[in-house]
Amino acid sequence: MSESIGFPIDDYHFKSHSIFEELPKEDQNFIKSVMLLKKYSKGDMVFIEGSYPSGIFYLIEGKIKKFKVDKDGREHIIYICNTGELLGYPALLSEETFSDSAMALEDIKVGFIPGNKFLELLEKSKVLSSKLLKNLSHEFAVLENNILSIAHKTVRERLALTLLILRDKFKASEKPNEIVEITLTREDLANILGTAVETLVRFLREFKNEDIIETKGRTIRILKAHKLVEIANI
Repeated sequence: MSESIGFPIDDYHFKSHSIFEELPKEDQNFIKSVMLLKKYSKGDMVFIEGSYPSGIFYLIEGKIKKFKVDKDGREHIIYICNTGELLGYPALLSEETFSDSAMALEDIKVGFIPGNKFLELLEKSKVLSSKLLKNLSHEFAVLENNILSIAHKTVRERLALTLLILRDKFKASEKPNEIVEITLTREDLANILGTAVETLVRFLREFKNEDIIETKGRTIRILKAHKLVEIANI
């Protein structure tokens, strides 16, 4: 649960940050020895849907959005990756193309692990293989929760839920009463919700009038997270 507000945040996070953290020291040292540091500027593509992976990505600093583009060119954001998360390993393991694209939401630092080195470690590390299997299963459940939310919740409910998820992504500390600032374009937020920007702005105005949030430019400050939990109808 997220702090004391009664929100099951783990149901909406991939939790891949724990994969490397809990490996034996020997395996961690191997990863550090083969990892290549890459820097991306805001708006840079990390990988593109339909391309083949040459390795996996460990997000050292910053945030990345994972998204798909439909046949009409509309962007649908699937997930926001945070510091410590892994990207790209499902495609590498399945020997298939990336099922989505990844773009830097801000200036980021990424550790790139070549595919052959990652698979080499996977072959000899039972801990890593077990962690990956569990995480793949969890990621499937997270995506299922997201699909069900889009299918069965109103836009107002989806917005409340999305703000709760982003609140956890953008918080600077573990302090329970921290007022979190979410910095995201209205277009990106609308693409997460699967709605028009105009509709998003209308509901943000409602939340603001109810003193649940404050807005300044594209920054959203969450003042009453417990009210969002009630609205999200989880």
